[in-house]
Amino acid sequence: MKITVIGAGTIGTAVAHDLCRRPGMTRVQVCEARPVVLRALRQKEAHPLLRTYEADARDTPTLEPIFTGSSVVVSCVGPEHSPRLARLAVKAGAHFVDLGGPLNDPDLAERAASRGKWIVTGAGLGPGLVNVLVMEALDTFPEANRVRVLVGDVPAHPSPPFNHRLAHSAEKLLDDYTSSVSVVRNGSVEMREPLTGVELVDIDDFGKMEAFYAGAGLGALAGRLAGRLDSLDVKVLRYPGHAEQMRFLLDLGMADSTVLDVRTHLTYRDVLVRRLRQRLGGAYEDAVILRVDADRVTSGESERHTIRLVDCWDEATGLSAMQRCTAFPAASVAAHLATEAPTGGGHESLENVLPAEILLADLAERGITIERRGVQPLAEVA
Repeated sequence: MKITVIGAGTIGTAVAHDLCRRPGMTRVQVCEARPVVLRALRQKEAHPLLRTYEADARDTPTLEPIFTGSSVVVSCVGPEHSPRLARLAVKAGAHFVDLGGPLNDPDLAERAASRGKWIVTGAGLGPGLVNVLVMEALDTFPEANRVRVLVGDVPAHPSPPFNHRLAHSAEKLLDDYTSSVSVVRNGSVEMREPLTGVELVDIDDFGKMEAFYAGAGLGALAGRLAGRLDSLDVKVLRYPGHAEQMRFLLDLGMADSTVLDVRTHLTYRDVLVRRLRQRLGGAYEDAVILRVDADRVTSGESERHTIRLVDCWDEATGLSAMQRCTAFPAASVAAHLATEAPTGGGHESLENVLPAEILLADLAERGITIERRGVQPLAEVA
């Protein structure tokens, strides 16, 4: 069983780490354009099954022979590369797994289906694991008509003035804070602007935290649950004050793609990315918090079922909580596709391809467990 990973950044490294330790694996290939990043991966992950290639995600002639013979290709690079990489994977006879949202390419989905291959998107934390737990909550409490999701990666030891660190990359942070998010209101999909809807919430073991809208979210799940639910909300969690800090920077135009000056190619966004890396980058101990509240709200008694997950930086492996909660679902579905892919093919999201019990068992083996709180009257959990 050979699996190819594109990208050796924060998440690609963790995907490769997990795949190398799965039974039945014969080779894990990692393609990365930056030599210094590949060297860091080889130093950290000296596993006999690991093979690395200096190859850019845009270099089709170089990638084509590498993809040949792969059971699955996992993309851990920017979403702008996903459609082309998916086509190349299907052409090579491999399934394709991506962390981002739907590709919205019917021709590509049909091509994959005709070859019996799956293109699985939304295979990270959100979309991904979040979607699985939303559906798990609704399967347990099908009477629910409202769902709220709170999810975030935060420093275990926050330090002012920012009380935040970069879990992925500065580019990913800015993408999330400049992209709208889908919600459900009165049974229909609506859009919310990022960094809005700010509210303070109480989180067990963490105290008061800030929740607000940001990009990524649930992928296509909001559209699928429209009509079934009256309300579906997903907000990110941060320490209080973060949304106001970021809104100030964005309102100044610091995330704009406008060139600074005729004498340089740098944009305002480029400068902000560099400063965010310098001030908020680097390794740190973190925690991922995920809570799904499924409510049945009626004119009479109202009830709530909650699923909660908290994962922390793993000292033994050196993997952050964000790496674990994002990479492990991607590795899980990749391994599942390589060994027992469902019949058929096409384009689907994680929750519709990988059975929840398989994913949750995989995560439990890696120390990521969920807590279920049985259905209770809302008055008792308020």
